[in-house]
Amino acid sequence: MNTTEIFLIAMAVIFAVPWLIWRVARTDYWAPLVVVQIVTGILLGPGVLGQVWPEAYRFVFNPAVIQSLNGIAWWAVMLFVMIAGIELDLRQAWAHRRESGITAGLALGTPLLLGCLAAALLLGHAGWMGSDARPWQFVMGVGMACAVTALPILILLMEKLEVLRQPLGQRILRYASLDDIAIWGVLALILMDWQRVGKQATFIAAFVALSWAFRHLMRRLAERDRWAVSLIWLAVCAFGADWSGLHYMVGAFLAGVVMDAEWFDQEKLDLLRHHVLLVLMPVFFLSTGLRTEWAVGGVAVFAVAALLLVASVSGKLLGVHLAGRALKWPAGEASIIGWLLQTKALIMIIFANILLDKHVITSNTFTALLLMAVASTMLTVPMVEPALRRARREGAAWWSKT
Repeated sequence: MNTTEIFLIAMAVIFAVPWLIWRVARTDYWAPLVVVQIVTGILLGPGVLGQVWPEAYRFVFNPAVIQSLNGIAWWAVMLFVMIAGIELDLRQAWAHRRESGITAGLALGTPLLLGCLAAALLLGHAGWMGSDARPWQFVMGVGMACAVTALPILILLMEKLEVLRQPLGQRILRYASLDDIAIWGVLALILMDWQRVGKQATFIAAFVALSWAFRHLMRRLAERDRWAVSLIWLAVCAFGADWSGLHYMVGAFLAGVVMDAEWFDQEKLDLLRHHVLLVLMPVFFLSTGLRTEWAVGGVAVFAVAALLLVASVSGKLLGVHLAGRALKWPAGEASIIGWLLQTKALIMIIFANILLDKHVITSNTFTALLLMAVASTMLTVPMVEPALRRARREGAAWWSKT
């Protein structure tokens, strides 16, 4: 077979296997399709399929096919991260700055601290810190991975739970939006290359100047033209960030942040996010799965994943409960918010991909973080849905609280 035919076989596998698992096993309650796609990517990678059936793995996922899939994956994740940037609503966060600042700060800071402590434990063992990382970069990177909230997946889960357009859902989006900015800011600090600081300063200066011109242009354009121009802007920002030594995904996020959501029809923006998830992101999940390895032994990787999961979930719940106590929230509210904010999934996987690309972490650490992200996301709906059902039944006062 030629490369085109094998590529199409790979695409059929990528889309068919997770969909069949999701539909036949009816996993939607505890594992939405996006989670099944991530798990399938792991199963199709070298750590599972490559070990169980190496001939099939090498035939389907040969270097030429992987190169083609990577191009799709890069563009898919850039689109997804740009949309996440557009969906940030900083004006709402500023309007409720005291509550949002306290909650977002504790919801980010507590799991960050516990994650850093877990990473510090790993420093004493070989096989976890990347070859190009300084200890502080590794500790901060893993700690921030434990603190991440996956804003786009949080939106999907809240849509599923029918709380997205409720006052509670809008409050949670404010908290997650502030954390999202902090996450990308810390990532930029971790990736700062002092040998290329001139390039990075040039990129930042050019980005600020071009953002002013871009925003002025977008306000003058009709909506149908804004969609096309936004894609050009995405490619330019991603190129600039990657050229400067940061990462193209940092550029993609910045490209979205300077765009206002009201420039676009909200239904069309939601539809674009759903279509990117449906049409393109499964290829990214597969490319992520191809990075999973178990070189230090499966037991060690699972043990580290469990350690990071405990740090992540307990830190997020503790931080939100502290915020709830400081702000005098009613009983039960902090648990629901905490479980929703601990959702990891895509943003953490994207974050971990960047750390792996920059050799801050090893493939073993990446695999442990990937397993932690999957487990975190699978916990969300089973933990939140019964609590929401009970709150609706009892008519909890905080349900309508703004």
